[in-house]
Amino acid sequence: MHLVDTTLFFSPTSGGVKRYLTAKHAWLTSHTPWKHSIVVPGEQAHFEPGGVCTLPGRPVPGTFNYRLPLNPRRWVNTLAALEPTLLEVGDAFHPAWCAWRVARRRGIPVAAFYHSNLPQLAGRRWCGTLTEPILRRYVRLLYERLDVVFAPSRLMCNYLGEIGVRHTRLQPLGVDAEVFSPQRRNSGVRAQLALPQDARLLVYAGRFAREKNLPVLLQAFAQLGAPYHLLLIGGERAGRPAANVTMLPYRRDSAELAGWLASADALVHAGTRETFGLVILEAMACGLPVVAARAGAFPEFIDETVGLLAPPNSAAGMAEAIAALYQRDLAAVGAAARARVLRQFTWSRAFHAQIGNYAALLGSRPLPATPAEVAEAGSPGS
Repeated sequence: MHLVDTTLFFSPTSGGVKRYLTAKHAWLTSHTPWKHSIVVPGEQAHFEPGGVCTLPGRPVPGTFNYRLPLNPRRWVNTLAALEPTLLEVGDAFHPAWCAWRVARRRGIPVAAFYHSNLPQLAGRRWCGTLTEPILRRYVRLLYERLDVVFAPSRLMCNYLGEIGVRHTRLQPLGVDAEVFSPQRRNSGVRAQLALPQDARLLVYAGRFAREKNLPVLLQAFAQLGAPYHLLLIGGERAGRPAANVTMLPYRRDSAELAGWLASADALVHAGTRETFGLVILEAMACGLPVVAARAGAFPEFIDETVGLLAPPNSAAGMAEAIAALYQRDLAAVGAAARARVLRQFTWSRAFHAQIGNYAALLGSRPLPATPAEVAEAGSPGS
């Protein structure tokens, strides 16, 4: 059995998609006899069955080091040369079409994982809302050719159903609860940030992108003032843009990120378009309560047991929810948050469910073609 994942959303500073793929690779390697390969863009060509294969691509301006390979034929050839039994695509761009072509030639199933809401994201960030109907039709046109579409939240399953994609499966993501743990807490973080010991330290970690609504957080903390302090992790450099706001660069190492999360009092997130919100669960695994916008997928994971939801796009509402959180027993709420992750959102639980879905796909399809039957695909270097 050889599972091959492919996506454009994989870079040295990318977030949830990369964590999903690297966690899946580690879990499959240690828990199953399956072979797992990943095909993504990179600085240069690298072919490594059972590892990470890269194809050269040009950097995409305005993204988090994402690259766009401009040779779909080479992508097809690389996927075919890996001789997969099952393919999974993690975006709706040309890697998905390449995987579909290879799957048709080999007679194997191909799945998709709907990590990002392309019509809403592209429509609002680049193209304007008038293009959203066109992008929805495009997504339906692509996904109706694939065997199954995984979505990390009920919100996204419902959205896909509304645009005509019916063959969806709910597939929540997970957390490495050994890495993201209260044991990572560092009592010296406030001194390290030159803050008083009584500072109420809240953290945001993730991309500094428009859809994350960081201005809402900044305005909320401007209203709160001392002793509330916002730690923003994910920028390009360190700084202190306001008296009670500190910025730190992106943390590539999960253990380092977990240390910063575990050392705060709570996590805050003002995004309203999140399809899942992996960092929310990572913070909860670290024993942190969460204050987030009542929007996107967040209400599926956050209730008063583990945190508070604030009105979307409201700095005043966010500030009020943050202040209200400190009227509660933070340790008890944080313990409940970690317990929920351990019960429902570990990577082991997620991948056991996904393996079942893969097995169902493979059981309904004929065995893949032999390499000779797909020789017309060429070699990975052509």
